[in-house]
Amino acid sequence: MKLYKVWTLLCCLLLASAFVVGCGSEEDDEHDEHDHGEAFDAGAMLDNFSNNVVLATYTDLDNKAGDLLAAVKALEADTSQANLEKAQQAWKATRTPWEQSEAFLFGPVDTQGLDPALDSWPVDHVNLQSVLDSNDALTVDFVSGLEDTQKGFHTIEFLLFRDGNQRKASDITDRELAYLVSTTENLKASTAQLRLAWAPEGENFSNTVAQAGTGSTVYPSQSAAVQEMVNGMIVIADEVANGKISDPYNESDTTLVESQFSFNSISDFQDNIRGIQNVYMGKFMTDGQGLNEFVNGKDAELDARFQQEVQAAIDAIGAIPDPFRDSITANRGAVQTAIDAVSKVQQTLEQDILPLVQSSEFN
Repeated sequence: MKLYKVWTLLCCLLLASAFVVGCGSEEDDEHDEHDHGEAFDAGAMLDNFSNNVVLATYTDLDNKAGDLLAAVKALEADTSQANLEKAQQAWKATRTPWEQSEAFLFGPVDTQGLDPALDSWPVDHVNLQSVLDSNDALTVDFVSGLEDTQKGFHTIEFLLFRDGNQRKASDITDRELAYLVSTTENLKASTAQLRLAWAPEGENFSNTVAQAGTGSTVYPSQSAAVQEMVNGMIVIADEVANGKISDPYNESDTTLVESQFSFNSISDFQDNIRGIQNVYMGKFMTDGQGLNEFVNGKDAELDARFQQEVQAAIDAIGAIPDPFRDSITANRGAVQTAIDAVSKVQQTLEQDILPLVQSSEFN
């Protein structure tokens, strides 16, 4: 996690506060112009979001992290090219639910420090090499105590990949294998902790969100929980447009690129926006009531426009030629188009959807 995430979250909270403080007669007049109708019962939407989007995503993440750990252990036992390629594919498969989950980086993933433990970037390969060059026993306990930038997804990526070129299994050292297994064990422990934090058999944060407005100490109203959903989408749209894509693009610096060793950056960015799509539509593996139904009931044109903008952003990112690290200099027009498309998603969330939620009545 970059410090950028902290600043964008604070900005979103300040934006929400400014909207509330600024409410006066002018706002009342504006609300009168738009008949928001009767109070909306967000109970079904919040329950679906908690269980069928968030918990389902974290469950998929934890399952895939288990597959990754199994693949890494198989590679340790038999360091063949086939086993290396299976571990590489398992890493990419695990990235998908994680990147989609970044549309809701609130709750336990934030309060328990699991986001930086899993996905700090950019990583400095010099610091990773210093671990390999040390005399320390690369046990799970040792690796768990390392800095966030020396463990997690991108440490595993560094050990499995080499700048997009297919690594030779015969080049992997015993120290690298020990580091790889221990850091993957650590990652799997973090994904299990995250799943349990939302699961009914664990801390059941899903219920905390689903029961907003009915005694929840975290969300005193349904509106507060729905605003949390929207702000989560704003944070990742802002980060993708103004951090993940813009930072390496503006600096022409490949070391700032997320997933730089695997050349998985474009898929990462698309999955971030697909996460927004999942939250808005209330869908991950199954379809349920989403925020789109609330927005459609208030402003059907806004709902249709936003859905188009989200898909356009996914498509614009996908139109950047692979690898992204080369396109920041060789295909700058395509990169700028993607930045603009994601910025449009962020703008609609901030200027249209969040105010609509804030001005509406919920049960």
